[in-house]
Amino acid sequence: MVKVKEFYNSLREHNVTFFTGVPDSLLKDFCAYASDNAAGTDHVIAANEGNALALATGHHLATGKFGLVYMQNSGLGNAINPLTSLVDPQIYSIPLLLLIGWRGEPGFKDEPQHVKMGQVTLPILDALGIPHKVLDDNFKGIIDQASNYIKKNSSPFSIVVRAGTFEKYDSREDKLINFEMSREQAIAEIVKSLGHKDIIVSTTGKTSRELFECRQINNLGHNQDFLTVGSMGHSSSIALGIALAKPNRQVYCLDGDGALIMHLGSLSVIAQLKATNFKHIVINNFVHDSVGGQPTAAITTDIPAIAKAAGYIDTFSVSTRADLIAAMKKIKAAVGPILLEVKVNKGARKDLGRPSTTPIQNKELFMHFLKD
Repeated sequence: MVKVKEFYNSLREHNVTFFTGVPDSLLKDFCAYASDNAAGTDHVIAANEGNALALATGHHLATGKFGLVYMQNSGLGNAINPLTSLVDPQIYSIPLLLLIGWRGEPGFKDEPQHVKMGQVTLPILDALGIPHKVLDDNFKGIIDQASNYIKKNSSPFSIVVRAGTFEKYDSREDKLINFEMSREQAIAEIVKSLGHKDIIVSTTGKTSRELFECRQINNLGHNQDFLTVGSMGHSSSIALGIALAKPNRQVYCLDGDGALIMHLGSLSVIAQLKATNFKHIVINNFVHDSVGGQPTAAITTDIPAIAKAAGYIDTFSVSTRADLIAAMKKIKAAVGPILLEVKVNKGARKDLGRPSTTPIQNKELFMHFLKD
């Protein structure tokens, strides 16, 4: 296993002092160490992977140095545009080091949303012309090779990280925000308030897992819920597409702060299309909870104010069970699009399960439910 302190110090020896990206569970220990040890704004948790690449580009333009951009391999989809139209040697030739968590590596069991990207991660890097090495105990040699290539060619190099590569690191920064409810408790109250024909689209990660468990615990079916197991940031657009096609049904999107911020522009489109049956519930715990609990920009972002400015009809923010129950009554009766922010504590049960249905089974049950 690779000690994150030694890996980080080796990067610093090569004058890598700027770190940015989107958190990943395979990289959480490295991210935590960077947060604790990088000076000031030298570590930036970005809104999305393209955003991170642009930040690293700006860092290079201003300093002449190359930075490190980290992401889960699913984030390559978000990164392909700037990788090909910004940093590529045929465009601006920007030197940078990619650190990519390899979810869904072939031959290893993982969640269904990671299987395809796990298969194509290395071929995508090959197609992009980005050389890559899989991180192992010879990390100093790999960083040497990467640094030499990046400086010689003024272009990206990628280090791919398998599950379990980094040794565990406990962050010094674990600030607790105390609210009355957990995310799971909030979801239970939301589900309790909805009717049998109401539609839910839930965001990726623990939100969808907790929604599935809520149905299981209460002996309810899963046909009302579309569990967006991947595609972070897109659940609201999926919900909007359904709301536009089913104007006589109430559509509730259970979103997260990190997912919302990742594709914040969706708010403008939702508001523009004025889907009166669209109810947007953002469960805000101020962290990327599913991949390690790293902070999101929600800590300094007024989500309801942004939605209101984008053109939502109305917005609400609650942090107690009583206020959530009252707010659900309001938004059920109100004309959308409406946004409700629910502030909750970070974290989840250690024994939290995963959906026992496949994505295809979920889709088919859900589509049958949507039929008038």
